[in-house]
Amino acid sequence: MAIYHFEAKVISRGKGQSAIASASYRSGEKLYSERYNKFNFYGRSVAPKTFILKPSNAPDWTLDRQKLWNEVEKIEKSKNARLARDFILALPSELNEEELLLNYCQENFVNHGMVADIAIHRDHEENPHAHIMTTNRPFKENGEWGTRQWKVYFRDEQGNKIYDKKKKTYECSTQKTTDWDSKERLKQWRENWADIVIIEHHFL
Repeated sequence: MAIYHFEAKVISRGKGQSAIASASYRSGEKLYSERYNKFNFYGRSVAPKTFILKPSNAPDWTLDRQKLWNEVEKIEKSKNARLARDFILALPSELNEEELLLNYCQENFVNHGMVADIAIHRDHEENPHAHIMTTNRPFKENGEWGTRQWKVYFRDEQGNKIYDKKKKTYECSTQKTTDWDSKERLKQWRENWADIVIIEHHFL
């Protein structure tokens, strides 16, 4: 029987988490953290099978796991920075799981601008599952990091920025550069995986 499980979390520095440590745990690789000046390694009885998929405009260094997540740690400077999204997907043994998983990641994450770091865990035969870490920040066409959001300033009839004397700042709103944080997008990711697990299973 096909099993559906889809879990989505955020890896955050504010929670005391590290992108490098998280990637090391999922991939089973020994990775060095430049930010914390230490190696991270989590041994596993069964070595995970790993992949990294990148959008066409992302630089080639994103295919190097250690380089990728060290660069994420550098660009996200806030002490409470959100470093990555973390997805856990159950992999039903009835399906051609690897091909379907990679296609799913390509269509749902990579084609929308994220780098997807994928690790398939088979430590327990009855619980094969995949961990997917995705980048939070888009890339520009030239391969440089882009911004996650920008400020839109409110203006008066003369076109001047409106200054808030109490807050001592200009009035503005924040606009996201992507819809990756939206509930609608998360719902779509869930539904798309459900389609693969449930619908594909009926054709086996």
